[in-house]
Amino acid sequence: MTTSTLCIRLKHARLSAGLSQEELGIRIGLEPASASTRMNRYELGKRVPAPELIERVATELDLPAAYFYAYHHDEADLLERFHRLNDANKAKLMAYLYKLE
Repeated sequence: MTTSTLCIRLKHARLSAGLSQEELGIRIGLEPASASTRMNRYELGKRVPAPELIERVATELDLPAAYFYAYHHDEADLLERFHRLNDANKAKLMAYLYKLE
């Protein structure tokens, strides 16, 4: 079985936040008794989380949901960095990007 981009990003984001599978699962509303098992299955690719669950993970970890689906690492990094910018800097970056076209 090939590990999906979603699995890789989910595990990386959780570890970067310093959370166990159980802690993240509970924070996003999973039942405490099954939180660790469910998160483990998502990270291993044995189950695919619903988009609504990924939205909750993204909110909890302060990431855009698109981060979890970005195929290339540089795209995921760009999504994460853009998400963390304030509105003024987002506007500056967008203006700069438009000039590059």
